[in-house]
Amino acid sequence: MTGPGRPHDGPLGAACVVAAAISIQASAAIGIRAFDVIGAASTSGFRFLLGAIVATAIVRPALRGRGRHEWAGIWTFGIAVAAMNLCFFQAVARLPLGTAVSIEFLGPFAVAVVKGRGARHYGSAAIGLVGVVLLARPGGGITLAGTLFALAAAVGWGTYTLASQRLGSVTEGYGGLALGLAVAAVLTLPFSLRAVPSLTVPLLGRLLAMAVLGVVVGFALELSALRRLPASRVAVLFSVEPAIAFAIGWLFLGQHVVPATVIGGCLIAAAGIGVTIDVANDAVVIPPA
Repeated sequence: MTGPGRPHDGPLGAACVVAAAISIQASAAIGIRAFDVIGAASTSGFRFLLGAIVATAIVRPALRGRGRHEWAGIWTFGIAVAAMNLCFFQAVARLPLGTAVSIEFLGPFAVAVVKGRGARHYGSAAIGLVGVVLLARPGGGITLAGTLFALAAAVGWGTYTLASQRLGSVTEGYGGLALGLAVAAVLTLPFSLRAVPSLTVPLLGRLLAMAVLGVVVGFALELSALRRLPASRVAVLFSVEPAIAFAIGWLFLGQHVVPATVIGGCLIAAAGIGVTIDVANDAVVIPPA
């Protein structure tokens, strides 16, 4: 399922990453208000449970006829995305949204450095990292526990980037994604069940909105991007997420933004533009299924 890409694949893949970032970070902002009621782990678990239900209802993935490589890709994706999100929500419960995402970005940044090639690619990755450092500067309510959870989420995000591209390469359409989300829902089910007595109709509505935005829409867009672009390119484009997270935290959560944040966001945007231009000239990408 690999082959030469079409000229529009690079910009379209980049657009998918940006749209996914907005959707996923909006979902996280919605979920923060649920932490006080059911906790970060249960919020993450219900997000997967409801997301898996919605995704499987829409896609209706087939269980039969899938080979060993497909199931391996599905299970790897499910495990990676469950671990990443559990750690990320624990970090967001202890850190400002933008700071947590900035630290978490170290995961895909490592993927970009290891798997990338060419001076322009490394230069874009370096610019993006400087921007992330400015966004996650010392201070601003950083805690040790929050930082450790964010670093664990970074490992998960890097693994998820590779697992998602593998899922896209061994499956067609979005059936594999729906099954991977079902795996994540099963793995996080103990956290979901623990919170059942605390559920209310308004809280379920909030969790459903999170699931649709952050799980169904967000992960589908990222999978589409990873079918169009190599993982190393998408990993650099993920640098837009900290800037988007800071913007959402400022606009909707009242989290503080200083000049260093603006400069960091501009550097991250420059990194995204640089890698998008580079990708547009790349001859080998993974096309959509």
